[in-house]
Amino acid sequence: MTIAADFYDEQDSVFCSKRVCVMDAAGQLGSAIVLRLLLRGYIVHAAFQNHDEMQCFKRKYGCGNDDSKSKKLICFHADPLDYHSIVDAFKGCCGLFYSFETPSDYPTYDELMGEMEVRAAHNVMEACAQTDTLNKVVFTSSATAVLWGTRKRDQHDSPVASHSYVDERDWTDINFCKKYKLWHGLSKTQAEKAAWALAMDREVNMVSINGGLLIHPDLNIREPYLKGAAEMYEDGVFVAVDLKFLVDAHMCVFEDVSSYGRYLCFNRVINTTKDATTLANMLLPPSVSSETQSLEDDTVYEQRISNKKLNKLMLGFDTGLEVQVN
Repeated sequence: MTIAADFYDEQDSVFCSKRVCVMDAAGQLGSAIVLRLLLRGYIVHAAFQNHDEMQCFKRKYGCGNDDSKSKKLICFHADPLDYHSIVDAFKGCCGLFYSFETPSDYPTYDELMGEMEVRAAHNVMEACAQTDTLNKVVFTSSATAVLWGTRKRDQHDSPVASHSYVDERDWTDINFCKKYKLWHGLSKTQAEKAAWALAMDREVNMVSINGGLLIHPDLNIREPYLKGAAEMYEDGVFVAVDLKFLVDAHMCVFEDVSSYGRYLCFNRVINTTKDATTLANMLLPPSVSSETQSLEDDTVYEQRISNKKLNKLMLGFDTGLEVQVN
Protein backbone atom coordinates (compact mmCIF):
# COMPACT_ATOMS: atom_id res chain seq x y z
CA MET A 1 0.00 0.00 0.00
CA THR A 2 1.30 3.43 -0.97
CA ILE A 3 0.55 6.26 1.45
CA ALA A 4 2.16 9.67 1.14
CA ALA A 5 1.38 11.46 4.41
CA ASP A 6 2.68 14.78 3.16
CA PHE A 7 -0.17 14.92 0.63
CA TYR A 8 -2.83 15.07 3.34
CA ASP A 9 -4.20 18.26 4.83
CA GLU A 10 -7.78 17.66 5.86
CA GLN A 11 -8.20 21.25 7.04
CA ASP A 12 -7.66 22.57 3.51
CA SER A 13 -11.12 22.46 1.91
CA VAL A 14 -9.83 23.56 -1.48
CA PHE A 15 -7.25 20.81 -1.40
CA CYS A 16 -9.83 18.16 -0.46
CA SER A 17 -12.27 19.33 -3.14
CA LYS A 18 -9.84 18.19 -5.84
CA ARG A 19 -8.82 14.85 -4.32
CA VAL A 20 -10.87 11.79 -5.26
CA CYS A 21 -10.58 8.02 -5.07
CA VAL A 22 -11.27 5.53 -7.86
CA MET A 23 -11.94 1.95 -6.82
CA ASP A 24 -11.34 -0.47 -8.53
CA ALA A 25 -8.90 1.34 -10.82
CA ALA A 26 -7.79 -1.82 -12.65
CA GLY A 27 -10.88 -2.37 -14.79
CA GLN A 28 -11.70 -0.89 -18.18
CA LEU A 29 -13.94 1.73 -16.59
CA GLY A 30 -11.86 2.44 -13.50
CA SER A 31 -8.63 3.07 -15.39
CA ALA A 32 -10.43 5.32 -17.88
CA ILE A 33 -11.97 7.34 -15.02
CA VAL A 34 -8.53 7.75 -13.42
CA LEU A 35 -7.05 9.17 -16.61
CA ARG A 36 -10.00 11.49 -17.20
CA LEU A 37 -9.83 12.83 -13.64
CA LEU A 38 -6.12 13.55 -14.02
CA LEU A 39 -6.85 15.49 -17.21
CA ARG A 40 -9.46 17.49 -15.30
CA GLY A 41 -6.92 18.46 -12.64
CA TYR A 42 -7.85 16.14 -9.80
CA ILE A 43 -5.46 14.39 -7.43
CA VAL A 44 -6.42 10.74 -7.74
CA HIS A 45 -6.15 7.87 -5.29
CA ALA A 46 -6.22 4.82 -7.57
CA ALA A 47 -7.24 1.80 -5.49
CA PHE A 48 -6.56 -1.77 -6.61
CA GLN A 49 -7.62 -5.05 -5.01
CA ASN A 50 -4.94 -6.93 -6.93
CA HIS A 51 -1.33 -6.04 -6.11
CA ASP A 52 0.04 -7.22 -9.48
CA GLU A 53 -2.48 -5.09 -11.35
CA MET A 54 -1.46 -2.11 -9.24
CA GLN A 55 2.21 -2.60 -10.11
CA CYS A 56 1.35 -2.94 -13.80
CA PHE A 57 -0.69 0.27 -13.67
CA LYS A 58 2.13 2.13 -11.92
CA ARG A 59 4.61 1.07 -14.58
CA LYS A 60 2.23 2.00 -17.41
CA TYR A 61 1.20 5.42 -16.11
CA GLY A 62 4.28 6.43 -14.13
CA CYS A 63 2.66 6.63 -10.71
CA GLY A 64 5.09 8.52 -8.46
CA ASN A 65 7.26 9.94 -11.26
CA ASP A 66 8.27 13.58 -11.36
CA ASP A 67 6.02 14.81 -14.20
CA SER A 68 3.01 16.89 -13.13
CA LYS A 69 0.36 14.27 -13.97
CA SER A 70 2.14 11.45 -12.15
CA LYS A 71 2.54 13.59 -9.03
CA LYS A 72 -1.26 13.73 -8.84
CA LEU A 73 -1.64 9.94 -9.03
CA ILE A 74 -1.27 7.90 -5.84
CA CYS A 75 -1.77 4.14 -5.93
CA PHE A 76 -3.21 2.04 -3.10
CA HIS A 77 -3.77 -1.63 -2.51
CA ALA A 78 -7.37 -1.76 -1.23
CA ASP A 79 -9.30 -5.00 -1.01
CA PRO A 80 -13.07 -4.25 -0.99
CA LEU A 81 -13.49 -7.15 1.43
CA ASP A 82 -10.96 -5.54 3.82
CA TYR A 83 -12.56 -2.52 5.48
CA HIS A 84 -9.35 -1.05 6.92
CA SER A 85 -7.50 -1.00 3.60
CA ILE A 86 -10.44 0.90 2.10
CA VAL A 87 -10.35 3.54 4.83
CA ASP A 88 -6.68 4.20 4.10
CA ALA A 89 -7.36 4.71 0.39
CA PHE A 90 -10.22 7.16 1.08
CA LYS A 91 -8.29 9.37 3.51
CA GLY A 92 -8.45 13.04 2.51
CA CYS A 93 -10.75 12.47 -0.48
CA CYS A 94 -13.88 14.47 -1.24
CA GLY A 95 -15.31 11.97 -3.69
CA LEU A 96 -15.35 8.31 -4.64
CA PHE A 97 -15.96 6.52 -7.92
CA TYR A 98 -16.70 2.91 -7.02
CA SER A 99 -17.11 -0.06 -9.34
CA PHE A 100 -16.85 -3.70 -8.34
CA GLU A 101 -14.41 -5.92 -10.22
CA THR A 102 -14.55 -9.69 -9.80
CA PRO A 103 -11.45 -11.06 -8.03
CA SER A 104 -8.81 -12.54 -10.32
CA ASP A 105 -9.13 -15.90 -8.54
CA TYR A 106 -12.94 -15.91 -8.86
CA PRO A 107 -13.70 -14.19 -12.17
CA THR A 108 -17.15 -15.63 -12.97
CA TYR A 109 -20.62 -14.66 -11.80
CA ASP A 110 -22.58 -17.36 -9.98
CA GLU A 111 -24.96 -17.59 -7.04
CA LEU A 112 -22.13 -16.80 -4.60
CA MET A 113 -20.92 -13.65 -6.33
CA GLY A 114 -23.87 -11.66 -5.02
CA GLU A 115 -22.80 -12.28 -1.44
CA MET A 116 -19.27 -11.14 -2.20
CA GLU A 117 -20.43 -8.03 -4.04
CA VAL A 118 -22.83 -7.10 -1.23
CA ARG A 119 -20.06 -7.46 1.37
CA ALA A 120 -17.81 -5.24 -0.74
CA ALA A 121 -20.53 -2.61 -1.16
CA HIS A 122 -21.22 -2.62 2.58
CA ASN A 123 -17.54 -2.16 3.43
CA VAL A 124 -17.13 0.63 0.90
CA MET A 125 -20.19 2.57 2.07
CA GLU A 126 -19.26 2.14 5.72
CA ALA A 127 -15.78 3.49 4.95
CA CYS A 128 -17.40 6.43 3.15
CA ALA A 129 -19.50 7.18 6.22
CA GLN A 130 -16.33 7.20 8.34
CA THR A 131 -14.44 9.56 5.99
CA ASP A 132 -15.27 13.10 7.09
CA THR A 133 -13.93 14.80 3.97
CA LEU A 134 -15.93 12.63 1.57
CA ASN A 135 -19.07 14.34 0.31
CA LYS A 136 -20.14 12.43 -2.83
CA VAL A 137 -20.07 8.83 -4.04
CA VAL A 138 -20.66 7.70 -7.61
CA PHE A 139 -21.63 4.04 -7.38
CA THR A 140 -21.37 2.10 -10.65
CA SER A 141 -24.14 -0.44 -10.98
CA SER A 142 -25.68 -1.99 -14.09
CA ALA A 143 -28.77 -1.86 -16.23
CA THR A 144 -29.23 -5.49 -15.21
CA ALA A 145 -30.23 -4.12 -11.77
CA VAL A 146 -33.14 -2.36 -13.50
CA LEU A 147 -34.59 -4.44 -16.29
CA TRP A 148 -35.17 -8.06 -15.17
CA GLY A 149 -38.72 -8.99 -14.20
CA THR A 150 -39.89 -5.37 -13.96
CA ARG A 151 -43.53 -4.48 -14.36
CA LYS A 152 -45.01 -2.35 -17.11
CA ARG A 153 -45.84 0.98 -15.52
CA ASP A 154 -48.92 1.64 -17.62
CA GLN A 155 -50.65 -1.15 -15.72
CA HIS A 156 -50.33 0.72 -12.42
CA ASP A 157 -49.57 4.41 -12.93
CA SER A 158 -52.09 7.15 -13.53
CA PRO A 159 -53.30 7.63 -17.13
CA VAL A 160 -51.60 11.01 -17.30
CA ALA A 161 -48.12 9.57 -16.74
CA SER A 162 -48.68 6.07 -18.09
CA HIS A 163 -45.80 4.48 -19.96
CA SER A 164 -44.60 0.97 -20.67
CA TYR A 165 -40.89 1.61 -20.73
CA VAL A 166 -38.26 0.69 -18.15
CA ASP A 167 -36.22 3.40 -16.45
CA GLU A 168 -34.19 3.96 -13.28
CA ARG A 169 -37.31 3.89 -11.11
CA ASP A 170 -37.50 0.15 -11.75
CA TRP A 171 -35.63 -2.51 -9.83
CA THR A 172 -34.80 -5.98 -11.06
CA ASP A 173 -36.83 -8.74 -9.40
CA ILE A 174 -34.43 -10.79 -7.27
CA ASN A 175 -36.61 -13.89 -7.32
CA PHE A 176 -36.85 -13.67 -11.10
CA CYS A 177 -33.04 -13.66 -11.32
CA LYS A 178 -32.75 -16.64 -8.98
CA LYS A 179 -35.33 -18.59 -10.95
CA TYR A 180 -33.56 -18.06 -14.29
CA LYS A 181 -30.00 -18.00 -12.87
CA LEU A 182 -29.34 -14.45 -13.98
CA TRP A 183 -26.43 -14.09 -11.59
CA HIS A 184 -25.08 -10.80 -12.94
CA GLY A 185 -28.43 -9.07 -12.50
CA LEU A 186 -28.87 -10.66 -9.08
CA SER A 187 -25.45 -9.54 -7.84
CA LYS A 188 -25.77 -5.99 -9.15
CA THR A 189 -29.26 -5.60 -7.72
CA GLN A 190 -28.38 -6.90 -4.27
CA ALA A 191 -25.18 -4.87 -4.06
CA GLU A 192 -26.81 -1.63 -5.22
CA LYS A 193 -29.73 -2.08 -2.82
CA ALA A 194 -27.31 -2.69 0.04
CA ALA A 195 -25.35 0.44 -0.90
CA TRP A 196 -28.48 2.59 -1.05
CA ALA A 197 -29.73 1.26 2.28
CA LEU A 198 -26.46 2.10 4.01
CA ALA A 199 -26.11 5.45 2.23
CA MET A 200 -29.53 6.54 3.45
CA ASP A 201 -28.95 5.22 6.94
CA ARG A 202 -25.53 6.88 7.29
CA GLU A 203 -26.42 10.03 5.29
CA VAL A 204 -23.86 9.43 2.56
CA ASN A 205 -24.48 11.49 -0.57
CA MET A 206 -24.61 8.83 -3.28
CA VAL A 207 -25.68 8.63 -6.91
CA SER A 208 -25.61 5.47 -8.99
CA ILE A 209 -25.01 4.90 -12.68
CA ASN A 210 -26.70 1.84 -14.14
CA GLY A 211 -24.73 1.25 -17.31
CA GLY A 212 -25.63 -0.92 -20.25
CA LEU A 213 -23.29 -3.49 -21.77
CA LEU A 214 -19.87 -1.81 -21.83
CA ILE A 215 -18.40 -1.83 -25.32
CA HIS A 216 -14.63 -2.21 -25.21
CA PRO A 217 -11.90 -3.99 -27.24
CA ASP A 218 -11.73 -7.04 -24.95
CA LEU A 219 -15.50 -7.70 -24.98
CA ASN A 220 -16.34 -11.33 -25.74
CA ILE A 221 -19.19 -13.82 -25.60
CA ARG A 222 -18.31 -14.80 -22.01
CA GLU A 223 -19.32 -11.37 -20.65
CA PRO A 224 -21.71 -12.05 -17.71
CA TYR A 225 -24.01 -9.18 -18.76
CA LEU A 226 -24.93 -11.18 -21.88
CA LYS A 227 -26.76 -13.93 -19.98
CA GLY A 228 -30.33 -13.53 -21.25
CA ALA A 229 -29.28 -11.32 -24.17
CA ALA A 230 -31.88 -12.85 -26.51
CA GLU A 231 -34.66 -12.02 -24.06
CA MET A 232 -33.38 -8.47 -23.54
CA TYR A 233 -33.22 -8.03 -27.31
CA GLU A 234 -36.77 -9.23 -27.94
CA ASP A 235 -38.11 -7.19 -25.01
CA GLY A 236 -36.55 -4.00 -26.38
CA VAL A 237 -34.33 -3.43 -23.33
CA PHE A 238 -30.93 -4.55 -24.66
CA VAL A 239 -28.71 -1.49 -24.32
CA ALA A 240 -24.99 -0.84 -24.53
CA VAL A 241 -22.66 2.04 -23.75
CA ASP A 242 -19.35 3.20 -25.18
CA LEU A 243 -16.54 3.62 -22.67
CA LYS A 244 -16.07 7.33 -23.37
CA PHE A 245 -19.76 8.04 -22.91
CA LEU A 246 -19.84 6.09 -19.65
CA VAL A 247 -16.85 8.04 -18.33
CA ASP A 248 -18.50 11.32 -19.38
CA ALA A 249 -21.61 10.32 -17.43
CA HIS A 250 -19.54 9.62 -14.31
CA MET A 251 -17.84 13.02 -14.56
CA CYS A 252 -21.17 14.77 -15.06
CA VAL A 253 -23.04 13.21 -12.14
CA PHE A 254 -20.06 13.79 -9.84
CA GLU A 255 -19.50 17.44 -10.74
CA ASP A 256 -23.16 18.48 -11.10
CA VAL A 257 -24.53 19.36 -7.66
CA SER A 258 -28.08 18.73 -8.88
CA SER A 259 -27.52 15.03 -9.60
CA TYR A 260 -29.48 12.60 -7.44
CA GLY A 261 -30.62 9.00 -7.28
CA ARG A 262 -30.09 6.50 -10.09
CA TYR A 263 -29.20 7.10 -13.75
CA LEU A 264 -29.63 4.60 -16.55
CA CYS A 265 -26.67 5.09 -18.87
CA PHE A 266 -26.48 3.93 -22.49
CA ASN A 267 -25.97 5.37 -25.95
CA ARG A 268 -26.75 2.28 -28.02
CA VAL A 269 -30.03 0.37 -28.25
CA ILE A 270 -29.77 -3.10 -29.77
CA ASN A 271 -33.24 -3.71 -31.17
CA THR A 272 -32.75 -4.51 -34.84
CA THR A 273 -31.24 -7.52 -36.56
CA LYS A 274 -28.55 -5.25 -37.98
CA ASP A 275 -27.63 -4.12 -34.45
CA ALA A 276 -27.55 -7.71 -33.22
CA THR A 277 -25.38 -8.81 -36.13
CA THR A 278 -22.93 -5.98 -35.53
CA LEU A 279 -22.63 -6.93 -31.86
CA ALA A 280 -22.24 -10.63 -32.71
CA ASN A 281 -19.37 -9.77 -35.03
CA MET A 282 -17.68 -7.97 -32.14
CA LEU A 283 -18.19 -10.82 -29.67
CA LEU A 284 -17.36 -13.85 -31.77
CA PRO A 285 -14.08 -15.00 -33.37
CA PRO A 286 -13.65 -13.88 -37.01
CA SER A 287 -14.24 -17.39 -38.35
CA VAL A 288 -17.63 -17.52 -36.61
CA SER A 289 -18.70 -13.88 -36.88
CA SER A 290 -18.41 -13.94 -40.67
CA GLU A 291 -21.26 -16.45 -40.74
CA THR A 292 -23.64 -13.99 -39.06
CA GLN A 293 -23.71 -11.74 -42.11
CA SER A 294 -26.32 -13.97 -43.74
CA LEU A 295 -28.74 -13.48 -40.81
CA GLU A 296 -29.62 -9.89 -41.65
CA ASP A 297 -33.29 -8.96 -42.11
CA ASP A 298 -35.51 -6.01 -41.25
CA THR A 299 -36.73 -7.12 -37.80
CA VAL A 300 -37.17 -4.21 -35.36
CA TYR A 301 -38.26 -4.60 -31.73
CA GLU A 302 -39.94 -1.69 -29.96
CA GLN A 303 -37.60 0.06 -27.54
CA ARG A 304 -38.86 -0.21 -23.96
CA ILE A 305 -36.10 1.46 -21.96
CA SER A 306 -35.36 5.14 -21.39
CA ASN A 307 -32.37 7.27 -20.37
CA LYS A 308 -34.17 10.63 -20.33
CA LYS A 309 -33.06 11.46 -16.81
CA LEU A 310 -29.36 11.25 -17.68
CA ASN A 311 -29.94 13.01 -20.98
CA LYS A 312 -31.43 16.03 -19.21
CA LEU A 313 -28.54 16.20 -16.75
CA MET A 314 -25.91 16.03 -19.49
CA LEU A 315 -27.42 18.66 -21.79
CA GLY A 316 -24.97 21.30 -20.59
CA PHE A 317 -22.02 18.94 -20.26
CA ASP A 318 -19.40 18.71 -23.01
CA THR A 319 -19.33 14.94 -23.51
CA GLY A 320 -17.78 14.72 -26.96
CA LEU A 321 -20.54 12.26 -27.87
CA GLU A 322 -24.10 12.96 -28.87
CA VAL A 323 -26.53 12.08 -26.10
CA GLN A 324 -29.26 9.81 -27.39
CA VAL A 325 -32.78 10.88 -26.43
CA ASN A 326 -35.09 7.96 -25.70
